[in-house]
Amino acid sequence: MNATTATKVSVGGIGPIGASGSPLLEVDRLSKFFPVGGGQTLKAVNDLSFAVGKGETLGVVGESGCGKSTAGRTIMRLYEPTAGETRFNGKNIYRLKGADLKALRREMAMIFQDPYASLNPRFSIADIIAEPLDIHGIAGSSKERKRKVEELLERVGLRSEHASRYPHEFSGGQRQRIGIARALAANPKFIVCDEPISALDVSIQAQVVNLLQELQRSLGLTYLFIAHDLSMVKHISDRVAVMYLGKMVELAESSELYANPKHPYTQALLSAIPIPDPEVEASKERIVLSGDLPSPIDPPSGCPFRTRCPFATEKCAAEAPEFRQVKDGHWAACHYA
Repeated sequence: MNATTATKVSVGGIGPIGASGSPLLEVDRLSKFFPVGGGQTLKAVNDLSFAVGKGETLGVVGESGCGKSTAGRTIMRLYEPTAGETRFNGKNIYRLKGADLKALRREMAMIFQDPYASLNPRFSIADIIAEPLDIHGIAGSSKERKRKVEELLERVGLRSEHASRYPHEFSGGQRQRIGIARALAANPKFIVCDEPISALDVSIQAQVVNLLQELQRSLGLTYLFIAHDLSMVKHISDRVAVMYLGKMVELAESSELYANPKHPYTQALLSAIPIPDPEVEASKERIVLSGDLPSPIDPPSGCPFRTRCPFATEKCAAEAPEFRQVKDGHWAACHYA
């Protein structure tokens, strides 16, 4: 992790909030809506702004349905945005076409959530990993292609002889390592990790996270790490962003957010993390949220969290809270933070 991360902001949370120096990725007022029929719109991502510095890991957490995976896919341009910009090295990726867009694809990669669904069962492991090499013409010969595939397998902790096998011959953890090798094939600078450990056994999750950290140190990678396991996000992230109903409700350095959460939603999420001390765990006060997650088709007025917030007032229903800096480097969207 990048221990020197600082914060650079623009007024009112309108522009990207990110690391000091030149950010690698800037997400500026990004929205992604889906028409669902009957004149209704599902607001999966709504006015999202943040930046990620070179070599940094930004964790993104929230309940299922909060929009974090949609945000990652829109940043990767697997979805076209409804509004807003995503800039990579200063270039708005949504304006790129043809050769320029193809060149961008070499710089950005994605590790998917489900290691069983993300690998083509009809392809050998060699062909799966080499697909980015073939698309971008990176390997000049079949011998060079084979060498690069074997190097990538060994880098992620697998053996070169695995190249001739097929996905069904591997465990979930091994398949995710193959997915990581594929993401590394074109030598990207930035990787969206879309819940890469959620489908794995707990014992394997730590191994995959340690591998990602080692790759970051050795290759200088930058991560957007999407997850719902807050304890694991703390382990890998420099900063953590919390999403609720398509919006960012809190953003801070990892240690600060876990020690001093400002938003009631973040406080509730953190209270649910088990503590490996029976006495402390038994005496810990949990914040139990009432009700279900509202529909992003018809979100509440004012603060989107107010229908489940134990501290909500009339102001919360009447007025949407500003995403503001409540202390140095710590941002929250709550009237009373």
